[in-house]
Amino acid sequence: MYKKLLSLVAAISLIATTFIAPAGAAPTKSTYTIAFQQQIPSDYDLIISKAGGKVLRVLPEVSGLEVQSDNPYFLDNLKMVKGIQAADVAMDLKLDMEMNSVTANAQPVTDIPQGDQIASYWDYQWDIQRITHNGDSYALETGGVENLDGTVIHKAVVGIIDSGIDFNHPDLKPNIVGGQNFVPANAEGDLTETGDPNDYRDRFGHGTHVAGFIASNGKMKGTGPNLGIRAYRIFSAGGNTSTSWIIEAILQATKDKVDVINMSVGGFDSISRYTYLDDKNAYNDVADALLYRRAIQYAVNHNVTVIVAAGNESLNLNNPKEITNYMNQAYGYLGLQFKGAARQVPGQIPGVITVSSSNQWSKDKIAFYSNYGSRSIDVAAPGGDNGSIYAQTGDLNLRDFHYHTLSTYPTYLEPYYTSNLRGYALLQGTSMASPKVAGIAGVIKAHNPGLTPAQVTALIQQTAVDLGKPGTDALFGAGEANIYNALTQRTISQAPHIQQKGSLH
Repeated sequence: MYKKLLSLVAAISLIATTFIAPAGAAPTKSTYTIAFQQQIPSDYDLIISKAGGKVLRVLPEVSGLEVQSDNPYFLDNLKMVKGIQAADVAMDLKLDMEMNSVTANAQPVTDIPQGDQIASYWDYQWDIQRITHNGDSYALETGGVENLDGTVIHKAVVGIIDSGIDFNHPDLKPNIVGGQNFVPANAEGDLTETGDPNDYRDRFGHGTHVAGFIASNGKMKGTGPNLGIRAYRIFSAGGNTSTSWIIEAILQATKDKVDVINMSVGGFDSISRYTYLDDKNAYNDVADALLYRRAIQYAVNHNVTVIVAAGNESLNLNNPKEITNYMNQAYGYLGLQFKGAARQVPGQIPGVITVSSSNQWSKDKIAFYSNYGSRSIDVAAPGGDNGSIYAQTGDLNLRDFHYHTLSTYPTYLEPYYTSNLRGYALLQGTSMASPKVAGIAGVIKAHNPGLTPAQVTALIQQTAVDLGKPGTDALFGAGEANIYNALTQRTISQAPHIQQKGSLH
């Protein structure tokens, strides 16, 4: 059974690996997400055991459970339990970071010097230059104070829920204040997964790349070079994740009192119904969406500003039919059929700042891959793309990776396919846009620690650079976020409309 489509929204994507059979079939051990209407009952372990399951993870702050069962009638048994608002079936999801199976003849970038041959990459950071007014924002606020001995007093901390971090990267190390792993021991039978909460080392590069945009301070400069960062690893060594791992990471980051959370993670929940292979058993992802909503609200209620990527499917998120059609086209071959409403999560969950991706060469067009929508996008930030020629032709051979965004990358991994660089990489995606807004939010909090998430959101929107159609629009939201404008409180011609994202049905 396929529960939900979740992906890191960059060149990385998730692919289905293990199907979970529907009720009435003969499944192996399956994982379920359960949302209680009120508090989790004190005898939850006994309740789940009687229904034929075993509790794997308890999420009391959001009244949720992650449960495992090999009972084909487990969901039917749960219907007899009072107080359960929703339950759905999970499936394994895999992070697929190949060296791009459709590289065609596009050439990797080789004219950017290696790290040991250059003192600074600033000249290659067109994106950071743009949102900091060519670095002028650094004179106003960097997110912390550097001591004479090289240590940093961090005035604000950003939590990065992602694939982990290279905690020895020289551009990041001074600003890493901790982290946590949420992948359980022996996940997918992988003995290298010990469940050690301190094992937040990045296996894939995505989390390290995201972190650089927020708080790198070395050869690269982040949006807030002295911001503190915490890494919350939600992807296993095998590249798999679970909604409950993500939810727990949100809750833990909030308990750790981070000021901002960045989630360059996104996917789709089927709010109405979907079927697998036949129409006899219908399912939905309401439990999944409910726990997301509650976790986001928990964070916001504890004064945490949450930033999320809009996604890379080129979809109008205001059009539920378009989302459902996309899901059927993309995943119909798996035997799945989606009907009715679907939603991008967590981008369309109330309380988050949802970020689309602008590019280097146009003030009127967002990046070709970026999702959009007048009631869905709050602001934009540079996420890079393949350049104007590719935008006109769609020819993979004419992609120019110089238009991607440069950031930190694990020093122990092989170069990413877009360049020959070690320790740094060129990537594109709303994953690369979101952390810039997270960095902006962090710097704002460092400069104005008393601001609430709603006030941080309003300031980011009110001081965004107006791109596209005048005023708030479907592509850029309020415009391209700019930390220099926010720090100087330089407002645009009209205050943008604060998006009111919908509720669950």
